[in-house]
Amino acid sequence: MANVVPFRGVRYNPEKFKNLNDVTAPPYDIIPKEGQQELYNKNENNIIRIDYGMEFDTDTEDNNRYTRSGDFLNKWLEEQVLIKEDSPAFYIYEQIFSLDDGKPVHSLKGIISLVELREFADNVILPHEYTISKAKTDRLNLMRATKANTSPIYSLYLDDEESIAKLIEENSELDPDISFNSTEGVKQNIWIIKDPGVLSKITALFNTKQLFIADGHHRYETALNYRRERHEADGTPIGSADYDYIMMMLVSMTNSGLFVFPTHRLVRDIERFDETLIVGFLTEEFSASKIYFTEGDYASIITERLAKTVDEKLIGMYTGGNYYYLLKLKDFDSIDKEITDKSDAYKHLDVTVLHKLILEKHLGIDEENMRNQKNLFYVREGSDAIKAVQNGEAQCAFLINPTKVSEIREIALANEKMPQKSTYFWPKLITGIVLNRFED
Repeated sequence: MANVVPFRGVRYNPEKFKNLNDVTAPPYDIIPKEGQQELYNKNENNIIRIDYGMEFDTDTEDNNRYTRSGDFLNKWLEEQVLIKEDSPAFYIYEQIFSLDDGKPVHSLKGIISLVELREFADNVILPHEYTISKAKTDRLNLMRATKANTSPIYSLYLDDEESIAKLIEENSELDPDISFNSTEGVKQNIWIIKDPGVLSKITALFNTKQLFIADGHHRYETALNYRRERHEADGTPIGSADYDYIMMMLVSMTNSGLFVFPTHRLVRDIERFDETLIVGFLTEEFSASKIYFTEGDYASIITERLAKTVDEKLIGMYTGGNYYYLLKLKDFDSIDKEITDKSDAYKHLDVTVLHKLILEKHLGIDEENMRNQKNLFYVREGSDAIKAVQNGEAQCAFLINPTKVSEIREIALANEKMPQKSTYFWPKLITGIVLNRFED
């Protein structure tokens, strides 16, 4: 099963940086362009310069965002802006946060480690989502230039006996070695564990575990490609080099601080978009209730109604007026007939029902169209989805419930993958707390 090992992480020199909020950053793929500039301005040593460097009109093959990333990493190591741990370690990482108005307070706690790369076919490390080629190309270019993992893959594991959870708690009772508040208002705590006895216990406990990728599919597949590329170039066997491992944050599936948010779908540029006609077509598979807003926030009203369900499949459709349509799937027969080669876990996902029975069947947005985001785009916040329709950026919005952690597990165990953007784990892991630099 999973080979989880400690490592000599690369991290910011604590003698030079007292507040890591100055030099860390959110994950690259959620940073808007203006956010990238803000992080550049925040501190000359911010990790953004390595993980998500700017592009310039003057870029060349020899001087571009990737070469500059590699140069910054080498320079900061030489100047001891970044230092390498003096001995192998596991990093217990905790995020303390609240979802609304400061209450209640939640804690998400896991272990940052190295994990030996395995092909998905080995059933040791399992994916749950499809990926986009463009993103993998970007991350491969970064790995080539830096010879490093600049941020951890976010993975889950089963720990029904809570043996790992107990060990984590025992080794994070004292004050953390690193603590700071991120810009998003999340408290970040890190304990650096170097005791050889504890390290060996953690490794042994994970030897019986499968890992389920929660966030970072692109980077994991990139690491597999980088490994093949390097072994072919070096003439070495798989399993013999530092780049046979990848940095991961490992979190128990039963952790009370584990939250998955939905990613809502917006439709644009559909020729002859006719709301009445579309709703009429949808009544083949759905009961469609037209519900008028009285007062309050439209997005909150829709998402709160969607949340009040147990076994029903509910989707909210908003077209720009003072009402929305509550679409309720009549029965699972319609989706079972449309998809015959997948498990029930896959077929009965909210996002599968939306994609197959609405977007593809009645709006003509097939899988290739979705991958290219020709007539479809995605937003995290329901309020942004509503605004996009009201502002004319989209013709309609489909708001959905979040995917459950149990559904992610079932999909992964069935060796299947959800559509893109099926899950949004929050809070996001901070980039720059620790890096993994290959020796080879």
